[in-house]
Amino acid sequence: MPDFQKLEASIPVAPLKVVALDSAKELGDAVDKHLVNFRHTLHEVPMNDPAFKGYKEDSYLLTPELDRFRSGEAKAVLNDSIRGKDAFILVDVVNYNCPYNMNGYINYKSPDDHYQDLKRVIAAANGKAKRLNVIMPFLYVGRQHRRTQRESLDAALMFKELSDMGVTNFITFDAHDPRISNSAPLTGFDNFMATYQFMKELLCNIDDLIVDKDHLIVISPDEGALDRAVYFANVLGADTGMFYKRRDYAHVVNGTNPIVAHEFLGSNIEGKDVIIVDDMISSGASMIDTSRQLKAMGAKRVFIACTFGLFTDGMDKFDAAYDKREFDYIISTNLTYQNPEFVKRPYYLVADMSKFIATIIDFFNHDSSTVNILTPTSKIHEIVKRYNEGDHTLAELRN
Repeated sequence: MPDFQKLEASIPVAPLKVVALDSAKELGDAVDKHLVNFRHTLHEVPMNDPAFKGYKEDSYLLTPELDRFRSGEAKAVLNDSIRGKDAFILVDVVNYNCPYNMNGYINYKSPDDHYQDLKRVIAAANGKAKRLNVIMPFLYVGRQHRRTQRESLDAALMFKELSDMGVTNFITFDAHDPRISNSAPLTGFDNFMATYQFMKELLCNIDDLIVDKDHLIVISPDEGALDRAVYFANVLGADTGMFYKRRDYAHVVNGTNPIVAHEFLGSNIEGKDVIIVDDMISSGASMIDTSRQLKAMGAKRVFIACTFGLFTDGMDKFDAAYDKREFDYIISTNLTYQNPEFVKRPYYLVADMSKFIATIIDFFNHDSSTVNILTPTSKIHEIVKRYNEGDHTLAELRN
């Protein structure tokens, strides 16, 4: 659990303000409620201390106006004072459900549009806020993290640009390659994982899961996700395995080399429950192929745990795969926009990250160490131990 005693022993950097862009409004509302609860019911702070002025508020949320002209151009307006505040700007760059009018047509914001809106808000707040922190759960153009030929190096360029604009701390989740922080090494870059939230959601919804190396295995769908799978497996005391993708490097389809086949490296999985851990589901074709092969190899159940469920081609292929029992559940987070129709699926579980983000903001606002929330090993051990001892009280596990 977060060490609130250490938190309360430190002075806040400045009064807190959460600036939620339209792309992250729902998540921002949930984060704000947790922050209000923390500071009104959990924290004990000195009364009438000037250092804690504005510490307990009914809301810390500021929603900027992102006005669009008919030409498609835009501006950001802050309708509340942000002077002297420790501002945390929350943005979801892959929210595809933010419409605007341009030349009489309805357009929807792209990741590029959301990133430009972020820079507009930074420009409106810069020089006034005490400190600027950006929370970008899905790393903008994070997959374009290295240069292999004559091509743009977008992710590193983005981080360098935000650093030059005055951003002090950059917070993201499950970054494809956190080494982009090398482009601005004096700016804070923190990369958090959703491992605990995945496990909590799984234990809250599956009554007969046995968490040990004889009944459970954690699988990485490719070599890039192996580190997170190894950590997850070690914390759970389970085995791990990996698929590697054989690609056709002679051709490029939709910007990538097409996958020819998935080959499995690991121990026997027959009769075991399998958790596939990855950072994102885009179209989902490779994930379904992986789960299909695992079921063909004798896996008892397949749980897909993915930080960002984008589902760019919709859910039809997942519906068909679920009907064929090629997987059992998908666990994704609410760090990005969740299509209400997708969430209604009987196999779709949402890991709520709002309390975790509120905890991160709380610790950052105090300039306190985040070591115990960065690697929540003890919390995972605690809930697994309780679960294995027969404590399946869902209400308690969700706390």
